[in-house]
This record gives sequence, C-alpha cells and structure tokens, in this order.
Amino acid sequence: MTKVLIVTCSKIRDTHCIACLKCFKASEQKDGEFAKYDDEVRITAMCGCGDCPGLVMPKLTLVMEQADYLDRDIDAIHLGTCMVKAATTAACPINLEKIAETIQKKFGKPVTIGTHNY
Repeated sequence: MTKVLIVTCSKIRDTHCIACLKCFKASEQKDGEFAKYDDEVRITAMCGCGDCPGLVMPKLTLVMEQADYLDRDIDAIHLGTCMVKAATTAACPINLEKIAETIQKKFGKPVTIGTHNY
C-alpha cells in the first residue's frame, strides 16, 4: 500500500474541491496521478501549503515531524490539483516544479504534481 500525503492550496482548496472529495475519490479509484501506483493508495495525511507567500517548506517540516512522532508512514507526496489550479489560474507565485524538487531533496520522498483531473 502506498501511503500518500497531499499538500493542498490553503486559499482555494474548498473552492475548487469541497472537502477534498475529488482527491479521496481519485485515490480510491486510482484515477489521475494516482493511476501510476501498482498497489492500493491510502491518503495518510493532508495539509495546507502554509498559505502565501511560500510557507510550504516550514509547514511540511512540521507535518513530517508529526507523522514521524505518530509513527505514520508517508511513502509519497502529492501537490494537490488545487495547488496546480492556484498556480495556473489564481496567480499563486509558487513554482511547482522547483518546490517539488526541494521537497524531494529534503524529505527523500517522491513528489508528484497534481492528484486528479476532475
């Protein structure tokens, strides 16, 4: 089972996907970016990006520390589709490719940009 942390956009999460229902559906049905996993996918954690301007790394550091403390494994990290939408349509200044690379280097987990295509 692949245990996934999804990072969501703190500003538009509940505007784009109410209650993150689309992410949960996509992970359960292995749609969108979850289709690449060979095994079952479980959303282990979700967190906001830390809000603008670019507080995602301090926020993720806290989340990963808490996951470690609670013995919650995280195998992969996804930057939610709401983050993609914020960057492409809502003038969010985040560089998704750069932050994905930074996250992967710091935490040693594969990072995927996006979650679903609904």
